[in-house]
Amino acid sequence: MILNYIWVGFFLIAFVVAFIKFIFFQDIEVFPQMLQSTFDMAKTGFEISIGLTGVMTLWLGIMKIGEKGGMVAIMSRLVGPFFSRLFPEIPKDHPATGSVIMNFSANIIGLDNAATPLGLKAMKELQDLNSSKDTASNAQIMFLVLNTSGLTIIPISIIADRTMLGSVNPTSIFVPTLIATFCSTLVGLLYVSFKQKINLFDKVIGAYIFGFTAFIALCVWYFTTLSQAELQKQSSLITSITVISIIASFLILGLRKRLPLYETFIEGAKEGFETSVKIIPYLIGILVAIGVFKASGTLNYITEGIRWAVQLTGLNTDFVDALPVAFMKPLSSQTSRGMMMAIADVKSFGPDSFVGNLASIFRGCADTTFYILAVYFGSINIKKTRYALTGGLIADLAGVIAAIFIAYLFFH
Repeated sequence: MILNYIWVGFFLIAFVVAFIKFIFFQDIEVFPQMLQSTFDMAKTGFEISIGLTGVMTLWLGIMKIGEKGGMVAIMSRLVGPFFSRLFPEIPKDHPATGSVIMNFSANIIGLDNAATPLGLKAMKELQDLNSSKDTASNAQIMFLVLNTSGLTIIPISIIADRTMLGSVNPTSIFVPTLIATFCSTLVGLLYVSFKQKINLFDKVIGAYIFGFTAFIALCVWYFTTLSQAELQKQSSLITSITVISIIASFLILGLRKRLPLYETFIEGAKEGFETSVKIIPYLIGILVAIGVFKASGTLNYITEGIRWAVQLTGLNTDFVDALPVAFMKPLSSQTSRGMMMAIADVKSFGPDSFVGNLASIFRGCADTTFYILAVYFGSINIKKTRYALTGGLIADLAGVIAAIFIAYLFFH
């Protein structure tokens, strides 16, 4: 399994760098810092899992009502033609369709906490269709890569953090982030479609992609007409209405089907609790490796090496100071958030500086690829991930490159 080599690689690289720092630079703090990081990240992983338990219990309970109430059939009619071509392995009206669509919807409007349980549910249902239980199926790879591309229309959490940092215009990164994450998703889709020999020139696929692109363009146009205060208000309002509407519609569908709503909710909620407990070892494992890698100082050496290489070309190197966020985003959402907060802090570059804006865009232009790979595949015991990681990282790279160009266009 490729995650095994990556996990071991993080530790080995960190140990080598730490020994070099200790022997040649007499850095006596590096090993205590790495040791402390292992304990801190193990605690963080457990806390995240426990915090996720409540959210998963709620959302999988609600999803069970929607599933039995007929929401899958409704969603299949809306986007079935498109998904049937991207996910030909999923039978018509299969429960996985609804979970996949709901997961994408939660990601698009920035509902990170809701997206994870829905994604885990989708993976479990896709696993039911998987003939080789230890190997990722085409449908699972397509789902994961599109998931890790992190398409988000409203980056609520990033805007909130920029506001907390005292940004004069915390929503200034909204349009650049939307464009960058759209590039990431599009490249991820193209890569997986090529690997799976999906015909992107199909009229139905082309129509949906064109329609979605037009929708993104319309959103960009609409939100650029709003003031900073109006944008924040509209973002919060749209998110709140969407979530409450989903819950209400599921309950109404359940009532129409004369379902025992509370009992059905409990049935789904139990699945959420069981899944939350199951992912704890995988989550702690990947977070500890990331923590040791970061504490060893390896990330700083990589960043400075890139700065040196760019300087040789004579190009502007301002973007390099924001790169730690781009490097850590595929590994850990919380770590990338912490780095973005540190870079955009007024004591550092400031939230409205070029580097502060770019760090914010980096945080929103992709998702936590390694985290998602470890948790999603770990929850269903997939050992052979095939080209899922490659696809996710290619999508991330596309988002990062797009973010750099867009940041220079908007803020430099």
